[in-house]
Amino acid sequence: MWSIPIPEGLVMDPMSPTALAVPNEIMDRIGSGLNILREHGKKVQKYLLKNRKFEVAKKSLTSIVNIVLIEAKDLPDAPGNGSSGLYCKFKLGGESHKSKQVHKTKPIWRERFNLYLYDDNSLEVNVWHKTKQKNFMGRCIIDLSQLEKEKTHDLWQELECGFGSVHLLITLSGSERCMVADNVLTLTANGTHHEPPTEEKFQWYRFDNWGEVGQLTITVHGAKGLTALNISGNVNAYCVLELDNSRIQTHTVRGNSEHNWNKNFNFSVNDITSALDITLYDESIIQSMKGETIGKVSIPLLRIKNNEKRWYALKDRSKKNSARGNCPRILLEMSLVWNPVKASMRVLSPKETKYIQKPAKFDIPLIYSNLIFVKNIFKVFQIGNEHLKRVFEWENQEKSICALLGWLIFWYFFRMWMTPILLTLPFAHYWLTQRNNNVPVPLYQIADEEYQEEEPETKDDKTIKTRISELQDLTLTIKNAIDYLVSLLERIKNLVNFSVPYLSYLVIITLIALSIALYLIPVNYLFMALGTYKFTRKFLNPTRVPNNDLLDFISRVPDDEMLKQWRELKVPEPNLNQSDPAKSR
Repeated sequence: MWSIPIPEGLVMDPMSPTALAVPNEIMDRIGSGLNILREHGKKVQKYLLKNRKFEVAKKSLTSIVNIVLIEAKDLPDAPGNGSSGLYCKFKLGGESHKSKQVHKTKPIWRERFNLYLYDDNSLEVNVWHKTKQKNFMGRCIIDLSQLEKEKTHDLWQELECGFGSVHLLITLSGSERCMVADNVLTLTANGTHHEPPTEEKFQWYRFDNWGEVGQLTITVHGAKGLTALNISGNVNAYCVLELDNSRIQTHTVRGNSEHNWNKNFNFSVNDITSALDITLYDESIIQSMKGETIGKVSIPLLRIKNNEKRWYALKDRSKKNSARGNCPRILLEMSLVWNPVKASMRVLSPKETKYIQKPAKFDIPLIYSNLIFVKNIFKVFQIGNEHLKRVFEWENQEKSICALLGWLIFWYFFRMWMTPILLTLPFAHYWLTQRNNNVPVPLYQIADEEYQEEEPETKDDKTIKTRISELQDLTLTIKNAIDYLVSLLERIKNLVNFSVPYLSYLVIITLIALSIALYLIPVNYLFMALGTYKFTRKFLNPTRVPNNDLLDFISRVPDDEMLKQWRELKVPEPNLNQSDPAKSR
C-alpha cells in the first residue's frame, strides 16, 4: 500500500483515517465547539440536580408541597448597619429553598414555590436577617403529616428561638401519578364517582361559621385536543385549580393529546362571587423553565350547574381566544352548595386579597378600549344634555307637553319611600329585555361571537397609521374633558374659599333662602315650580339662548390658572441714583 504524505497545515481526521485531510483551523473550531457543548451539558446537568422534580421517577414521591410565603410580623430588632435584607430558608428532607430578600420594616414576600415530599414530613423554616453578617431571627418546624392533603391551609406559625410569626399557605397535592408503559395508560386515581357536598351544613338558617359560605366539589375527568409545546410531541400535562387563595394540583398524566385524571376535589367557598381558575401545564423541562401554559379557563361560581358533566373550551394566556390545539377542552363535573344569607352578608365586607398576582402590564389595546369607553360616557352625557335642551325649548311641542305633564304628576305623587323602588327601574328594564328575547343565549356569548365576527374586518380596514390617528383624537378628547372637570372642581373650591367674596356671599344667601323654603313649602311643590319655570322660560323670553343656570353661575368663578393670571405683581420703585441714559448723552 502506498502512503501519501500529509501536506503542512493539514491533519488527518482521527475518526475517519481514510477520509481526506482537513486544515488545522477547522479542527480547532470543532474542538472549541465540543468544549461549548460540554459546558452547556454541565449547565443542564446542574439544573436537573437543582430541580428535583425531574428525579421523581427515581424516588418514592409522596406529595408536592406548594408553599406561599406571605409575610412576617413582630420580629425582633436587628442591628441596622449597612444594607439589610430579611429572608426565609425552607428545608424539607433533601429539598431546600431560599426566599427573596425584603426590607425588615416591611416583611412582605408573597412568593410561591414547590417542595417535593418523599419520606421526611418535617418542614423547617429559618428566618435570617442579613447585614454585613447574618443574624438568626427564629425558626419553626411544621409537621406536614398533620395537615389534610389536597386542601390549602392558612397558617400563622410562631417562631421558636426568637420572637414573631410567619404567615404561610401550605397545600399538599399531586401525590397520585400516572405511568405509561407499552402505550397502555394505567391510572392511579381516587375514582370517577362525583359526590356532591351535603346541603345540611349550608342551610339558610345555619350561622355557625360565617367565614365559610359554601362548599364546591369538582371532578376533573380529563382533557382532549391538547397540543404539545415541545419537539417530542408528548404532553405531560397536569392541572392546577385555584379559588381565591386556595390552590390544588393534580398528578401528571404522561401521554399524547388525551389525558384522564379522574380526581375529586373539595373547596371551601368564602365568596360566592369568586371564579374558579383552571390552568393546564406541561411538565417538560423547557416549558417548566419558560412557564408556558397549555390552556386556561375561568368559571364563575354562580354559573355552575350542579351535577352537570360538560366540556369547557380552553383559552390562551389572555383568556380571550381559544388555546392552540385540536379544539382543546377539559371535562368537568361540579356541585356547589351555599348559604344565601351568609353569602349576602359576605358581599358587604372587603374582598379577600389574592396574595399571588401577576404585575400589571402596559397593554396598548386595553388602553385604547378604555379611552373609547370614557369617550362614549362623555358622549352619552352630551347627548342627554342636548335632548333636555330641546325639550325645554319646545322644538317638539307634543314631546314637551308630555314631559311637563309627566314632571308635574310625578312630583305631585312622589314620596321619599319611593326612591329605592325607582332605583330598581334599570334592573327591571334589562330583566324584561332578556326575558322577552326568544333565543335564550347568555349575553357574554353573544358579545364574544360578535367580537370574533367583526375582528377580521377591523384588522383589514384599519391600518396602524389609522389607529395611531384615532388614538391621538381620543387622547385629545379625553384630555379636554378632564381639563373641564378639573377646572369645574377648582372653581367650586375657589367659591368656598372666598376667592370672589361677592359670589360666595351670594351663594350663602341663596342657600339660607332655600332652607327656609324647604321648611315652609313641601318639596313636591318646589320641584313642580322648578319644572314649570324651566318649561315656560321659552314663552317668557323667546329670544333667550339655551343655557344651564348652575354652570353659568360657576363659570363666573375663576379657576386656579385664572387666579395666577390675576395675581398682582409688586411695583418696583425707581432707582434715583441711576441717571437717565438720554440725559447722560
